[in-house]
Amino acid sequence: EVQVDELQRLLAGMEKEHRSLLLKMKEGEAELARLRSVEGDKLAEQDRSAQLEKEVAMLREKIHHLDDMLKSQQRKVRQMIEQLQNSKTVIQAKDAVIQELKEKVAYLEAENLEMHDRIEHLIEKQVSRGGHSSRARSKSEYVSRYKGSTLTGPKPLPLIRVVET
Repeated sequence: EVQVDELQRLLAGMEKEHRSLLLKMKEGEAELARLRSVEGDKLAEQDRSAQLEKEVAMLREKIHHLDDMLKSQQRKVRQMIEQLQNSKTVIQAKDAVIQELKEKVAYLEAENLEMHDRIEHLIEKQVSRGGHSSRARSKSEYVSRYKGSTLTGPKPLPLIRVVET
């Protein structure tokens, strides 16, 4: 009986120890599951972090590329502005030359008309000695007459050469 009591006591102790070990095992499994979850989260975070780092690197590269393109476009715009300013300067110089040439043409046309009037006057004098004479116009009348007009006005008469014999 003592042995049976001893065995029952040992059996009860073993059952108690079994229950405590089962409890510890369940706690350990729960902790292990939690750790695995945490580790999984850490791996997921590491993966996400690596992915974000790649995206950041790609975005930096794109930004760098866009900066280069922007600088290139700015250089092109500056060059175009310089070319435009140079063209404006050339056009202004050519406009000044054109205006000067227009004034010279007007002056020469006036001179040409004056010469025609003189020639007509001389021809009239020779043809009709003592007849009526036409009034000769001055250069200033012709210059003022042609200065404001464009070159599309009346065509001057052709220059006639008078050869004395």
